[in-house]
Amino acid sequence: MRLQVARVGKPHGIRGEVTVQLMTDAPGARFEPGTVFDVEAGPVKALTVEGARWNKEILLVAFEEVADRNAAETVRGARLFIETEDLDEDDEDTWYEHELVGLTVRIGDAVVGKVTGLRTNAAQDLLIIEDTKGEEVLVPFVEAIVPEVDTEAGHVRLTPPEGLFTLNRDDAGNGGDGKA
Repeated sequence: MRLQVARVGKPHGIRGEVTVQLMTDAPGARFEPGTVFDVEAGPVKALTVEGARWNKEILLVAFEEVADRNAAETVRGARLFIETEDLDEDDEDTWYEHELVGLTVRIGDAVVGKVTGLRTNAAQDLLIIEDTKGEEVLVPFVEAIVPEVDTEAGHVRLTPPEGLFTLNRDDAGNGGDGKA
């Protein structure tokens, strides 16, 4: 399975460096020199990291195949992918978006929706959930709120704080009158 790690942004300087929009929580590991990315929506099929450095909060990357600013402009917008089978993950509590999308969401034994995406942020990741009414709910993807992820059984279990995810009482089997 391929995993999108970043999207190439605008050129930086005249030596071919580019900014990247990160879609990974491990940029240091993903952008080590020698790493080869599969490329979609770009003029080449692969890009090899020559070097990476931070400029304030923006990661700047130099690729072996990109020699100058003109070449950097041609890869702008390219999407960078890696094969998940090639990853050496030591953490058994690591999941990728493609593993989570489609999982049933439960609070206790009640089904309250399904996972439709994962939004990675600097502070914490958020599960994007479509509830049983078709509304989007963002849930912090932390162990205190999402204590169980069972990809084999096809569900995640939530223990949300009051008000974060309101359960429709009719869905909980309370007779449809809205009373507990």
